[in-house]
Amino acid sequence: MNLKEILNASLARTKSRLAELQGKVEKNEVRSEELAAVKAEVEQLTKEIQTISEELAKLEEKEKEEDPAKKKDDDTEKKEDPATKENPNEKTELSEEQRSAISASIAAALSTKGHRANKETEIRSVFANYIVGNIDEKEARALGLVTGNGSVTIPDFLSKEIITYAQEENFLRRLGTGVKTKENIKYPVLVKKAEAQGHKNERTNNEMPETDIEFDEIELSPTEFDALATVTKKLLARTGLPIEQIVMDELKKAYVRKETQYMVNGDEANNINDGALAKKAVEFKTDEKNLYDALVKMKNTPVKEVRKKARWVLNTAALTKIETMKTDDGFPLLRPFNQAEGGIGYTLLGFPVEEEDAIDIPDSPDTPVFYFGDFSKFYIQDVIGSLEVQKLVELFSRTNRVGFRIWNLLDAQLIHSPFEVPVYKYVLKGQTTPGA
Repeated sequence: MNLKEILNASLARTKSRLAELQGKVEKNEVRSEELAAVKAEVEQLTKEIQTISEELAKLEEKEKEEDPAKKKDDDTEKKEDPATKENPNEKTELSEEQRSAISASIAAALSTKGHRANKETEIRSVFANYIVGNIDEKEARALGLVTGNGSVTIPDFLSKEIITYAQEENFLRRLGTGVKTKENIKYPVLVKKAEAQGHKNERTNNEMPETDIEFDEIELSPTEFDALATVTKKLLARTGLPIEQIVMDELKKAYVRKETQYMVNGDEANNINDGALAKKAVEFKTDEKNLYDALVKMKNTPVKEVRKKARWVLNTAALTKIETMKTDDGFPLLRPFNQAEGGIGYTLLGFPVEEEDAIDIPDSPDTPVFYFGDFSKFYIQDVIGSLEVQKLVELFSRTNRVGFRIWNLLDAQLIHSPFEVPVYKYVLKGQTTPGA
């Protein structure tokens, strides 16, 4: 038997004993003088379940093999109470409150999820207290955090929480294709099509001509990516506010702001992204002065395969521009979506519409911007286990703030072949007639 099988067998035996105790309590087979011994046994078994569950979690998530904690022999049930020898026929029943309390303890012990949730709550608290400087690096290591050089690796479940928040707030996380790996990924891109040959005569003396097909490759190569967040010491010192929630909220907001800017525009100094949506989406050009006609042409520009999965992404200025537009038969061009979900509230020319101010032209939020296409061709690579946080207590001490620098390895690009453009961009710069 391997380690995992041994742990699972031990866990099954321990839970079986707890279930046995639970049955005795529910059937009122535990006497009041036995209550202390039963409680002690439940506590011991609970600790064993928690230890085994943690070891199993480490094996499954980190693929590390560690020896399980040595199970202590529990012979409490074998010891006879002196009172039992003196009065073997006397039976004192438990009160309803005592029975309920011990049953609740056993039920909680049988719940593996409960142990995991408690462990995660503990790690969350330790993580937050280390970041704001309440505990030192040695203590953080002792409590299970991976630290070094003033930085701490964000625990896996907290990392997932940050990415989940990013998926909600960053539309490219939600609509794009995410990949988690530790290696660089290369995507083949067709740059020259093959041509098939047609002929009526059999190929007896005439050989099949060669046709060229050519691919290029685009590599997702993650680069360093960081964001800075600060929290006032006054806020951290206030009672009644959970420090771990304050830290996580600020980290998530700072990370998403920086990540969204990188993916959409990618033009920030020292943080250039040549594969950003604004740079790689193909500009839609038209001489149409009528906005309705221009949007119809834009809608029909992508190939049919792209249109099947396409949607509109507009900024507020573009949404305002078309809200008053009507079709030839008098109906609003922008129609309510039957079941609004996932950021979709309307349809435009039969396709879902999402409003995102992240696509605004920098320093020109009043300029209408339209994107149309299949955003699943926007690829995002996250490097597994790369999310780290560095505490910056001294740097902001003169302004009574605590800083956090969040660091990650990330790449995000719109990848496509010139023969199948997935996303088009239309920036309304001139005075275009809005009416249909």
